[in-house]
Amino acid sequence: MISTDSLGIKRKMSGWGNYPIIESKVSPIYSVQDIYLKKGGNLIARGLGRSYGDSAISELIADILPMDRFLSFDNDNGEIHCQAGVSLGEILSIIVPKGWFLPVTPGTKFITVGGAVAADVHGKNHHIDGSFCDYVDSFKIMIGNGKIIECTTENNSDLFFATCGGMGLTGIILDVRFRLKSIKGEAVKVKTIRTSNLEDTLDIFEENKSVTYSVAWIDCLKKGKHLGRSHVMLGEHCDDEIKSYDSENKMNIPFYTPSFLLNKCTIKVFNAVYYQSQPKKDSVNVTHYQPFFYPLDAINNWNRLYGKKGFFQYQFVLPFSVGLDGIKRVMTEIVKSGQGSFLAVLKTFGSKNNNLISFPMAGYTLALDIKYNQKALTLFNFLDNMIAEMGGRHYLAKDARMSAETFKATYKNWEKFQDIRRKYYALGIFSSNQSIRIGLD
Repeated sequence: MISTDSLGIKRKMSGWGNYPIIESKVSPIYSVQDIYLKKGGNLIARGLGRSYGDSAISELIADILPMDRFLSFDNDNGEIHCQAGVSLGEILSIIVPKGWFLPVTPGTKFITVGGAVAADVHGKNHHIDGSFCDYVDSFKIMIGNGKIIECTTENNSDLFFATCGGMGLTGIILDVRFRLKSIKGEAVKVKTIRTSNLEDTLDIFEENKSVTYSVAWIDCLKKGKHLGRSHVMLGEHCDDEIKSYDSENKMNIPFYTPSFLLNKCTIKVFNAVYYQSQPKKDSVNVTHYQPFFYPLDAINNWNRLYGKKGFFQYQFVLPFSVGLDGIKRVMTEIVKSGQGSFLAVLKTFGSKNNNLISFPMAGYTLALDIKYNQKALTLFNFLDNMIAEMGGRHYLAKDARMSAETFKATYKNWEKFQDIRRKYYALGIFSSNQSIRIGLD
């Protein structure tokens, strides 16, 4: 039962960035009979907790992980139907040996299908294949009056387009039916290109825009003529023989490390060593799909490396119209601030879809991991205004501090989104720490 008087277990909860942390009542959901909705309940559904900020924490949390049943798998046509608590990792273990793969996958397989829909996750192939919800045929959702509705792009389409990318604010997603993509095997052929600066990096993206998967690691502390120097990785599924991958043999971070270990000097050394590790000439190798798509999944609890205060992942997109100059402006400010990141990742996006508050749009997206500190907050506030002026926006699944003013200025459909939430009784029932902060609740 979930209500304001729920007997859920009180726990301190956070997103993957470990900031912010709030006390919540957490109740496991095994079936729809376990869900009781009450006005003023401040309830949000939560899966594996891999959204970085506060989008899946609230006063009351519906833990959907027990809803983890596979309902059907059409191996001939590549379609899967499962409950919302099934993880992408569980799906991969079943479909890859049968010659199928996720149509779109983020940088971790430790998210639920419900979370993939709620965040409308994207991957290294957005420029060609779009985002996850572009492959969703239907889902069932419990709305604020307790009714269960099936949504498609044709039936209850307004709720479909509000729920996809809607960060769980329209109701509790119960099950999802979506399409897979055919692959030749478990291997990925990866070409890695070392670039000298941001201009080179963007040129490589443009020259290889027909390649299915592309991503760049960027040295975000280098300035001058080497601003934006990168390793660009281009990938395609292939049928080459490859050794099996032991995903259970992980490195583990057993405790929070002292935050002072991550500073400008250590990050600068790491970036220099990592950049030089790639030969000047292009290299091609064949690897198992897991280290290509999910490199950080090999490190258990890697978020503890940033210390007890946690960290921010700051991800934004800028339209192609501002292109090189826009990314340069942002990166120059990051370099000047000294707020370096081990994990600075640049990708290209294709066209946006019809989902009301989904993040991707045609342009360049940059994601940074920066430990919690006041200088980072000052930098982000400055960058928010710059990004908004250039027509960009921030990814809600990564956000932990964006203001209501910034959100409403950059997500132009927010009022229509609110109208649909009101129509389906979501207001006053489904909310998160984030939705209150950005002015939706």
